[in-house]
Amino acid sequence: MLVLKLICKNKNMKTKKIKYFILSIFIASVFGCDDYIDVVPDNLATIDIAFNSRVNAERFFYTLYGYMPQHANFNGNPAVLGGDEIWTNEKAGANWQGFQMAQGFQNVTSPLFDNWNGNNMFVALRDCNIFLENIDKPRDLDEAEKLRWIAEAKFLQAYYHFWLLRMYGPIPIIDENIPVSTSISGVRIERDKVDDVVNYIVSLLDEAIIDLPAFTSNPAEELGRATQPIAASVKAKVLAFAASPLLNGNQVYSNWVNNAGEPYVNQTFDNTKWEKAAAACEEALRLSQEGGHSLYTYPGSPIFNLSDSTLTKLSIRGAVSEKWNSEIIWGSLSPDAGSIQNRSFVTANPNLSPEELGRTQSNFSPPIRMAELFYSDNGVPIEEDPDFDYANRFNVKNGDDAHKYYLEPGYPTASLHFNREPRFHASLAFDGGKIYGEGRFNDKDLFTVKSKGGQAAGVSNESKFSVTGYWPKKLSGINDIISNDFRSINYPWPIIRLSDMYLLYAECLNEAYGPSAQVYENIDIVRERAGLEGVVASWNAHSTDPSKPGTKEGLRAIVHQERLIELAFEGHRFWDLRRWLEAPDYLNNSEVKGWSVKESSVEGYYRLKTVGTTVFKQKDYWWPIRESELIVNPNLDQAPGW
Repeated sequence: MLVLKLICKNKNMKTKKIKYFILSIFIASVFGCDDYIDVVPDNLATIDIAFNSRVNAERFFYTLYGYMPQHANFNGNPAVLGGDEIWTNEKAGANWQGFQMAQGFQNVTSPLFDNWNGNNMFVALRDCNIFLENIDKPRDLDEAEKLRWIAEAKFLQAYYHFWLLRMYGPIPIIDENIPVSTSISGVRIERDKVDDVVNYIVSLLDEAIIDLPAFTSNPAEELGRATQPIAASVKAKVLAFAASPLLNGNQVYSNWVNNAGEPYVNQTFDNTKWEKAAAACEEALRLSQEGGHSLYTYPGSPIFNLSDSTLTKLSIRGAVSEKWNSEIIWGSLSPDAGSIQNRSFVTANPNLSPEELGRTQSNFSPPIRMAELFYSDNGVPIEEDPDFDYANRFNVKNGDDAHKYYLEPGYPTASLHFNREPRFHASLAFDGGKIYGEGRFNDKDLFTVKSKGGQAAGVSNESKFSVTGYWPKKLSGINDIISNDFRSINYPWPIIRLSDMYLLYAECLNEAYGPSAQVYENIDIVRERAGLEGVVASWNAHSTDPSKPGTKEGLRAIVHQERLIELAFEGHRFWDLRRWLEAPDYLNNSEVKGWSVKESSVEGYYRLKTVGTTVFKQKDYWWPIRESELIVNPNLDQAPGW
């Protein structure tokens, strides 16, 4: 309603100049977008001027990307800290929205991560419409460039709808702007049914894919802009979301209906939704491979002869933190990844002064449940592997030569850290674990994390420490180092990478058709990079449930765990648990546990300690709309439970 009020203050302007909500051009600066995004000059008072030349149209075009969600900003992206992947100490996280959400502090008066009113996606959608309605006006615009811009605007319009859909469920479709002459009742929009929103998003993406480039031909200027693989991957994610239990025949929402009495969420399960999602994943993988994307593998060191164990770890870690590597289908250019690296960095260098130790935050803290998530070195869950001493996993033993590339020989650490898959050691840092980097790149002479009281990675002050004794190592690059200050090489936040699409394809195929060689193949591609045998071979040889991959239910559990492991700490778990209807199992009144990190003795440190509790209720599947918005627009209804 804000845009309408702004326009109504200028009643004396000519009708031609106020036909549409043209002042939405300027909302970006009003609501706090960064200066580098706000490239529309202040003197562009009319649409006519904004589109009177290619130069002005291009300026408007780039503002459409300026509304992109803050994927790499942990205080702007709910999926980074809003669940149970990363915890923090209370002083550091006191004002973090994600930390508050994880503890159940969402509310209707001032919603956390408010993308309905605060980070207003509807302004972004109106600007996309303005652009599409007027891009034919510049006479000096090349036809090929115009078609690409139109395709990108449609892609952005689709993605912004999808972002809102995942948060709010049924949302209004903003496919055209409302003329100022519209009556008061006409501007009071209402929610559309979920299937209608999904169909609209998919139709936009199908139109966009045709005119988008197959790959980025000018990386210096175009990285981050939409391509065919990006649009096709988003389409696959949209269709997989719509096919998942949250929205596919979920009868919990039978009473959530529109003004005509029709349920917003389809009440009948439809297996063809999984089939469509599988086909979309196949298309996304094909376009990604044709566009040059492949799973990242670390090329090795030009100086040192690294072990296979180290190379595997660096391939897994580098798939996230190696800048614009081949696996990144879509990366966010936001500089905020530097802050995430700072908070994920663990100080292993024992030669630093107290002042130097204080130059990183080091307070992103994965709970022990995340350490337990990863497989054994046999490639199966630790509770299913009879060779893994699950009952004594919290006991302490000394590192040995068999684990020398992972753990320091002779150093006491938890049994939980032994006989684990490479992704465990690539993703997590912990007391006794080896760190590749921080100025050392010979895997025979690496620093060891030592995080007990008084040690280099131990508690240095009330906010700069891991409250659980773990750090998300995969989010920190191997060249991050403390020198005169904390220095990191910023990388694009991986919104979508190829391993995500392989595992999503496997999930959709299994849900649509059941177990098959094709499902195993797509899982095994990712497992092979992680140094593991295939699913069937691993379960046959090492699991107490060897038949698990042969049933749809068993393979579903395997695919889910594969996604939670492979994509850990990258913001996928938050959404996956919701669409699978598994969020309460993990998040509702669940204790967050870690080690007793302030203790200096081995016996004291390795005592389990509860450091918090996650809260998730049925109502938390959807965001609440701010109460004041419902008063202004009585056609909107609140999400169930709020």
